[in-house]
Amino acid sequence: MSRTNFEQLLEAGCHFGHLKRKWNPAMAPYIFMERNDIHIIDLHKTVVKIDEAAAAMKSIAKSGRKILFVATKKQAKDVVADKAKAVGMPYITERWAGGMLTNFPTIRKAVKKMTTIDKMSTDGTFENISKREKLQVTRQREKLEKNLGSIADLTRLPSALFVVDVMKEQIAVKEAQRLGIPVFGIVDTNSNPNGIDFIIPANDDATKSVDVILVALMEAIQEGLEERKVEKVDAEAAEAPVVKERKQRVAKRPRTQKEDDEAINANVVKKFVKEDEE
Repeated sequence: MSRTNFEQLLEAGCHFGHLKRKWNPAMAPYIFMERNDIHIIDLHKTVVKIDEAAAAMKSIAKSGRKILFVATKKQAKDVVADKAKAVGMPYITERWAGGMLTNFPTIRKAVKKMTTIDKMSTDGTFENISKREKLQVTRQREKLEKNLGSIADLTRLPSALFVVDVMKEQIAVKEAQRLGIPVFGIVDTNSNPNGIDFIIPANDDATKSVDVILVALMEAIQEGLEERKVEKVDAEAAEAPVVKERKQRVAKRPRTQKEDDEAINANVVKKFVKEDEE
């Protein structure tokens, strides 16, 4: 069963592409027709592509890995931030800092700087600096929070990248491609789909279009996370009797000569300590 249907995508306006003169010929396989000089996207293919992307994202989430969501365009940033936050995935909705992936250690240092500033505000350091210095540090913290706060929990490179508008986020896409990180992307008729691992052909300018696609993908991610939890609980339950049996075996078996010597030495030490205290 598909995660989203033709009618939902149609109602959200996912089928509206760009003007014919702005099209990218590489998107021809996903274009259904042209109406009033505007390309219309084939939503039957969009449904299939959403299902493919959802299955892959579910697998990533189930394995405990992270997907970084990127959407800096006004129409998509709020909906992406809300949806990614709900499933505990990192996201970037402000400016993409060049090298965020290819120079990840430097980005991690900047994130750690936020933690250092937070510690300064609680350990009394702020009380020993001037108001001007305090203001500078506070402003630096706010700037870091705005740009990197949403990836504070991303301690290692993400396992995948999701972008809304592969043209606008081309720097992020290129960095991911350079590192071999799979890219999921909503691709409009004016964009180049080549190099995008999971293409979702759809209108990337309308908030409703982005929202309906994200709902389907987030459901898949949530399912993956829930299945991971269940498997973890089952594994712990299955392991418990084995651990208990191992402990009982160790308790029942006779001690080795080495263990006897260690026990004697421990008793001797205790005796000397006790005598010394007396």
